[in-house]
Amino acid sequence: MLDTLDQEVPEGEERIAFRVRDDGIGEVVLCRPDKLNGWSWEASRQLGLIADRIRFDERIRVVLLRAEGRAFCAGIDVTAPGGAITGRSAAERTARYAEGIRWVHERFAAFARLPQPVVAAVQGYCLGFGFELALMADIRIAADDAVLALPETGIGVAVDAGGDLRIARDAGAGWAKYLALTGSRIDAATAARLGLVQQVVPKEELAGAAAAVAATIAAAAPLAVRAVKRNIDAYADQGLAAALDRTALAAALTLTSDDAREGYAAKAARRPPHFEGR
Repeated sequence: MLDTLDQEVPEGEERIAFRVRDDGIGEVVLCRPDKLNGWSWEASRQLGLIADRIRFDERIRVVLLRAEGRAFCAGIDVTAPGGAITGRSAAERTARYAEGIRWVHERFAAFARLPQPVVAAVQGYCLGFGFELALMADIRIAADDAVLALPETGIGVAVDAGGDLRIARDAGAGWAKYLALTGSRIDAATAARLGLVQQVVPKEELAGAAAAVAATIAAAAPLAVRAVKRNIDAYADQGLAAALDRTALAAALTLTSDDAREGYAAKAARRPPHFEGR
């Protein structure tokens, strides 16, 4: 895996860039466009570090989450170092995966529960972990070329960061099951109809539209803004913590299954997978 106690990001190893603008906006930018901003354990670590920096920075009234390149995030980067977790037995490997996923949940929680609202600007592929990350934002603005999906079951694993749970919260259990069980891709207009994004704009207008929403929030009274976010989250997220704990175990069991091994192999070979339920 990786050194979870490390607080540094070596130069050239940035998965996520961060800067504070003069207008009260903190920009969090996925900055590996050559990899379609593929996610990794290291990206989760860096997101947690950035969240800790943002939390107590009184200059930041709102966070703008965006991505460089033609994709927001195309899912897990299977080529990233530390991708696979090992163990002396299937049980130990499963336990280590479960703990690793809980650790990722904690990094994501630090970001999703920031006192400042988060506005996400989504373009192109927004798949798997990328979709789950976007769903952690408070408001999502999508370009008209955005494609969103949870393809995990097609490669033999459970949705592991709570994206299906957040879809159930925002769009209903039926849509959560449809998207998570079929892996179907939806366009930005459909996502807006389901309430998963709040605004759809032409691709060339995405940066300006998302920044305008963030600027409007930044101009409002900070204490009131933070109170509104906390109150709505308290209502919307009832039961989420317990469900995420169940999610970590389910993801660990599927990630260590023969089906997952077959799913990844089939994807790499560009052939249909043959799952046996073991």
